[in-house]
Amino acid sequence: MTEFRESSFGGGNDFFACPDEILQTYCLLPDGSYNFVVGVIENGEGQHLPLVVSTWYTEQFGAAAQKAWDTLVVKGQSRMQALVSGLSECETLQCDGTVGYGGSPDEMGETTLDSLVMDGPEHKTGAVAALRRVKNAAQVAWAILNYTEHSLLVGEKATQFAISMGFKEESLEAPHSRQIHEEWLAKKCQPNFWKIHIRHVAHTDQIRITNETAILILIVHDTIGMIVIDELGHISAGTSSNGATNKIPGRVGDSPIIGSGAYVDDEIGAAVATGDGDIMMRFSPSFLAVELMRQGSSPSDAASEAIRRIRRHYPKFFGGIVIANRQGQFSAACSGMAEFSYSAVIPNTQKVAAQSVKCISGRVTREANVPQPNSAFLYNNLSVFFVILILLYVYYPIV
Repeated sequence: MTEFRESSFGGGNDFFACPDEILQTYCLLPDGSYNFVVGVIENGEGQHLPLVVSTWYTEQFGAAAQKAWDTLVVKGQSRMQALVSGLSECETLQCDGTVGYGGSPDEMGETTLDSLVMDGPEHKTGAVAALRRVKNAAQVAWAILNYTEHSLLVGEKATQFAISMGFKEESLEAPHSRQIHEEWLAKKCQPNFWKIHIRHVAHTDQIRITNETAILILIVHDTIGMIVIDELGHISAGTSSNGATNKIPGRVGDSPIIGSGAYVDDEIGAAVATGDGDIMMRFSPSFLAVELMRQGSSPSDAASEAIRRIRRHYPKFFGGIVIANRQGQFSAACSGMAEFSYSAVIPNTQKVAAQSVKCISGRVTREANVPQPNSAFLYNNLSVFFVILILLYVYYPIV
C-alpha cells in the first residue's frame, strides 16, 4: 500500500509517494485557483537524483529529455554534456517547429536561433542569440562557455564565431518555414508585432497589430528549457528556440537571456521558462523562482509566484515555468492555457514521462504566501517594541 506524506522542504505543497509511485494532486493556491502539483518519486532511501526535467511534452520534446538522461546515466557523461545533448536532439528533431532550423521565420522569411547553457557550480554561462546559418545553436552556446570569456554572442558575428570553431554554415530555411512565410504574406502580413500602422520594409501592404492577432501570436511561442541534475546534486540548465514566428528581424526573446530563459544556482536549484518571451523577459522569472526557493519557498510556490508576478501586469499572457531544487523536487506553473505538460525522467523509471499542471486563471490581486524579507520582519517587530515602550512610559513614567 502506498503511503503519502508531506514534504518537509519548503512550503509543504509538494507531496511524495513511497516507495515507487508518483503522486499527482491538486492543491489550492492563494488566488483561489488549483495548481496540479507533481511530486518526484522517492524510493526507500529517499533518492531523487539524478533528474532531467524539461518544458513541454510531445513525442519530440520527450525524446530530447530521454536523450539527456541516457547521456548522463547510460553513457556516464557529464551534466553539461547531457544538457547539450538533449537540447541538440530537440534542434535536430525540430521540436514542434519552434526549436531548431526550418521554423518561426521572421518578417523577411529568415529563421534564426537562440540558445543558452548554464552550469551551476561556477555560474559558467554561454549563450547565442539571433544566430544565422548555423543549425547547432546549443553547441555554439557551449563553445562560447568553453572557449571564450564572454557570456553572450549575437547575430552575424556569432555566426562568424561558430564558423571559426568548425561549425558548418548552411541555410536554416526549410519547406515548412517557406510555407509559413508565404502564407503570412498572403494574409497581408498578419499577424505581426507592430503596434502602429507602418509600411513594411519589403512589401507595400500596411500592417498593424490588433488584439485578435496578438492572441494568434502567443500560440507560436514555444521553447525547450531543460534542467539536468547529476547524482551529486550539481545542476545545469539551458534553452533552445527559434523565436517568435513573424518577428521583426533582429528580435531576441527570453530564451538566451540569463535569469529569464533559464537560471541556475547550484546551492538552491534551477528554473527554465517558455512562452511569450517579449513579456516574460521583463520579469526575469527564472531568476525570481530560484531566489524564492532560496528564501524558503517550495518549488510549486516559487513557480506559481513567478507566474503571478507577470499576470499582475499581463493577465492574459501565455507562458510556463519549470523548477527543480537541488534535492530533485520539481514542479511547474503556467498561464494562458488550460494545462501545461512537461517532461521528466527520474531514477525509478529511467523513462521519460509526461507531467501536467493546471494553469493559473482568474484575477491576481495579492501577493502569494512567500516568506517575508528580513526587512519586513524587522519592521514588524520594531513596531511591537515601540508600542511596549509607550505603554511602559504611560504606566511607569520616568521621574
